[in-house]
Amino acid sequence: MTAPKKLFIKTYGCQMNVYDSERMAEALGDSYVETKTADDADMILLNTCHIREKAAEKVYSELGRLKPLKALNPDLKIGVTGCVAQAEGAEIMRRQPAVDLVVGPQSYHRLPAMEARVRSGQTALDTDFPEEDKFEKMKGRGKAVRAPSAFLTVQEGCDKFCAFCVVPYTRGAEVSRPASRVLTEARELVENGVREITLLGQNVNAYHGAGSEGADYTLARLIRELAKVDGLERIRYTTSHPNDMDDALIAAHGEVDKLMPYLHLPVQSGSDRILKRMNRSHTADSYLRLIERIREARPDIVMSGDFIVGFPEETDADFEATMDLVREVKYGYAYSFKYSTRPGTPAAERTLVDAAVADERLQRLQGLITEQQRSIQNAMVGRDLSVLVEKTGRETAQMVGKSEYLHSVHIDNATAKVGEVARVRIVDAKTNSLTAVEL
Repeated sequence: MTAPKKLFIKTYGCQMNVYDSERMAEALGDSYVETKTADDADMILLNTCHIREKAAEKVYSELGRLKPLKALNPDLKIGVTGCVAQAEGAEIMRRQPAVDLVVGPQSYHRLPAMEARVRSGQTALDTDFPEEDKFEKMKGRGKAVRAPSAFLTVQEGCDKFCAFCVVPYTRGAEVSRPASRVLTEARELVENGVREITLLGQNVNAYHGAGSEGADYTLARLIRELAKVDGLERIRYTTSHPNDMDDALIAAHGEVDKLMPYLHLPVQSGSDRILKRMNRSHTADSYLRLIERIREARPDIVMSGDFIVGFPEETDADFEATMDLVREVKYGYAYSFKYSTRPGTPAAERTLVDAAVADERLQRLQGLITEQQRSIQNAMVGRDLSVLVEKTGRETAQMVGKSEYLHSVHIDNATAKVGEVARVRIVDAKTNSLTAVEL
């Protein structure tokens, strides 16, 4: 019997790419087993992200490092997938002839046929937006599940067209999966040992999946149905847009026990002028009032956000408005970046802020966010929390998991096993984690 070939996937970027990589591994599972190193692989896939600065150039650099492996293994095939693949298309093959396969995010279900094609000595390129449902074509979870937590994509694409963002061009228009298929996949995950599911979407709270009764499900309704699944202990979702945070979803945060008290709700800027230039279609005040309503429903919720500093034409006053918003919200987590141009987006042609000024602003913002994160972590000391145990720790009898607030927690002298939810008391707060003992 012929031994299966080895597959290595390097994943860049967001949680959705992590989910997609797992599904690609499953799609190729009849012919390949996964390996943790590119050196002994027969197929290498780079699952790329187009969000970060110079994303495409980093991919080309990585391809240059991988090219010599073909001399060692003439049967090695190299593929580029994800958002850079969608954006660059045939240009990737032109610039780097070592690439055999390029496939965009909407065509992963075609991977087995593309793999067969490259094995026959041809190249394969697919950056279409096919009509068929890739999720329906890629049925089955199990082999690639990383228990006890898993991602589950429920929505893809975005119709918001923020001036800085390439997602509408690389992932396409908003599409939601039918509720029945999401629920079926969730049950399969739980049967395979998953206890926490994070629902994914570029704009996940715009979810409007078809229901079997005819009416679309909102994200709130989907969450309530998922909460009925026996064995599923925790539900999370990311990433959201403020304009799609409706009353029903806010209410779910206060009424659904399995929905964790953590919310990632990007705002990007505290300046109304910059928000308008970003085409964000909300104001700083409307965002702050929304936070108030969410905290009324779930007072202990920990907020997370995204920020871009140095957006074209951002003034000192605009930046100070962002700092004021951060001070008012008090984030438990936040992701902040210096603006970088994305070719083809509306902001790409605008006047850039001086790089040194943008760097200084980013340092100030990150300093404030770090203070807030540490303050919230320090406030956890002495509290009793629930921790989903995910793995063993570095110390003897130590286990590591996540609290309901998404903090990493190290449990000393633990008896709880992976996959169990342990009740613990927090005894110390470190820079990036909490220390606890079991109750």
